Amino acid sequence: MPDSTSSTTPLLAEFSPATRAQWRAQAEVELKGAPFDKRLVKQTPEGLDIQPLYSAEDLPADSALGAFPGVSPYRRGGRTPNTEGPAWQISQEVPFPTPQEFNQAARADLSRGATGLNLRLDAASRAAIDPDQAADGMVGSGGVSISTTEDLDRALEGIDLRNVPISVRTGASALPFAALLFASMRKRNRKNSELSGCIEMDPLGVLSHEGSLPVSLENAYVEMAALTKWAVEHSPRLQTICVHARAWHESGASSTQELAFALAAGAEYLREMASHGLPADVVVPRMRFSFAIGSDFFMEIAKLRAARQLWAGIVAAFGGGETARRMHLHAHTGQWNKSSLDPYVNLLRTTTEAFSGALAGCDSMTVSPFDETIRQPDDVSRRLARNIQIILQEESNVGEVLDPVGGSYYAEALTDAVAKSAWALFQKVDGMGGLAAALTDGFVQKEIAKVADVKLKDLARRKRVMVGTNLYANPAEKLLEPRTQDLAAIRETRIRQIQAYRTGSEPEHDTRILERLGQLLESGKGNPVEAAIEAALAGATLGEIGRALPWRSADSTTITPVCIHRASQAFERLRGAAACFQAGPKGRLPRAFLVNLGPVKQHKARSDFSAGFLAPGGFDCVQSSPLPDTAAALAAIATADAEVFVLCSTDETYPDLVPPLTKGIKEKFPAATVLVAGRAGENEAAFRAAGVDDFIFLGADVAATLTTLLTKSGASL
Repeated sequence: MPDSTSSTTPLLAEFSPATRAQWRAQAEVELKGAPFDKRLVKQTPEGLDIQPLYSAEDLPADSALGAFPGVSPYRRGGRTPNTEGPAWQISQEVPFPTPQEFNQAARADLSRGATGLNLRLDAASRAAIDPDQAADGMVGSGGVSISTTEDLDRALEGIDLRNVPISVRTGASALPFAALLFASMRKRNRKNSELSGCIEMDPLGVLSHEGSLPVSLENAYVEMAALTKWAVEHSPRLQTICVHARAWHESGASSTQELAFALAAGAEYLREMASHGLPADVVVPRMRFSFAIGSDFFMEIAKLRAARQLWAGIVAAFGGGETARRMHLHAHTGQWNKSSLDPYVNLLRTTTEAFSGALAGCDSMTVSPFDETIRQPDDVSRRLARNIQIILQEESNVGEVLDPVGGSYYAEALTDAVAKSAWALFQKVDGMGGLAAALTDGFVQKEIAKVADVKLKDLARRKRVMVGTNLYANPAEKLLEPRTQDLAAIRETRIRQIQAYRTGSEPEHDTRILERLGQLLESGKGNPVEAAIEAALAGATLGEIGRALPWRSADSTTITPVCIHRASQAFERLRGAAACFQAGPKGRLPRAFLVNLGPVKQHKARSDFSAGFLAPGGFDCVQSSPLPDTAAALAAIATADAEVFVLCSTDETYPDLVPPLTKGIKEKFPAATVLVAGRAGENEAAFRAAGVDDFIFLGADVAATLTTLLTKSGASL
């Protein structure tokens, strides 16, 4: 038993603390001559170096570190110990096309743990176009079709918006939908002051990913200002502006690019609203930011923490008070890193992403269903997505701790590095005249494309791993069947409904609609929001209100959009080609025969590597038994049924084995492809002269090699 004095002795006090220099010296000894920076320092797509060790020396000299959670600059989150309610709002999207389907799913979500309503409009409704005026493919695409107050009443039946925040992604123009919502509340004798949530107007976000707006940006800001002014007076808990960063994330941007461009959009909105008489203290509480979350766990935490800190500084520069500097932050699991291959892995990805968002202190969160990239999510996949958040809140109790990563040497150093890098890019964009100018110039698109290209090349060479897609793939998996919506049938149904709505009204009713729409057209000198609400109350449709807006006749804004795609698409095409091959005359997947030369210890490492290399292309890899000599190998090859043959052994044995075996394969199977497992080295010319087609090795371009192999095997890409 220790004596009484030992209990006060610090743990390990008898040992001298090691310095970083000592630690590095020992690490270099263990590396046995390998360069420290190359082996132990990782560089991220953001251009940041991730060190193998962090200590108190790495903590930035920043006053934000000493601040408490809930205090400006909000690096440590917006909640305080006295903040009531759950740590974040569970706000799942409801991607159903008709008001009735939406209502059924939304009510189910709210009764099973969701705490917010996330209404995603279809393409036609976001553009303020009625179903009978919309182009093919717009109605029901991406969300619910809403054209009238009756549609909205059906979508919201049984949902008490006094207690349930509502978020609506309205796109570049929010007033037509907002008018329907405010009119619907009045019809039901509800006060618009009881609404909370966000009518998410985001013209710069829409311009980024769609490349055009129905109006000029200047007139979009006229609408944004009018709606925000009205909300300040009549619906003070309702936000009207949302900066969506997902377009940049889903185009392959780095975390610092996503953050910098989002901050640039927010600053531009503040500047434009100020020109319409709305100061930062009024506008910022009516704004929210929506960031996508990727799978780089600590990077995503750092991004969201840095976002709050930098935004607080921007708002301060615009004259905003301390309470106005708090960023309202929504997190949404991203699609860039999701795959239709081995799709249940997406569940694991969204779980870590949701955990990142929770630890970073988001205010609300959406977790995407694991099969969203493949089909219309069903009840099971939507339930699993929702329950990820519920488990984090109810079982893991993550929200019980304020800023759980606060004080971590790594997390704080990374937050600081992300903030500095994003701020430098933000200043560059601001110096160009703002985000709109940078988009028009093509700067944003080019910068994102550079990073996305590096990410895709790393994925193709497996420097970056997507489990089940480019590594640990399962060629035998049964792919999930796509479950698409019949958009043509949905459009026809909605056309009949809107036409019945129009023809069912009395002439006097139609006259009132025309009068209200006329007032809206002349509302440049009055209040366009009130005029739009009156038109909706009289029975005007979403499209009629949109066309009547006095600024809708102005020229549109057009740029080259960012390129939204998923990282896994090249590998998905490979597997699709393999599946088509299987559906062909041979009735099987393309096959590779691994010629294992010599004893197990001689070939196993390269044989296993080859099987893993070929699996992402859908190849069925057949392993030979250990083949002791050339004669045994030629005998095994003669009975093989394969399109590709891979010779697996050591560099020392290849000069004797490769030429005769390649010759035997080519004589028996002239159309076959012969690969050697390992780098070509000094024997490349001789091996190729003998008939070897290619070499596979760590660092090779897996995607390009598999594309060539499948094409030569007869698969269509």
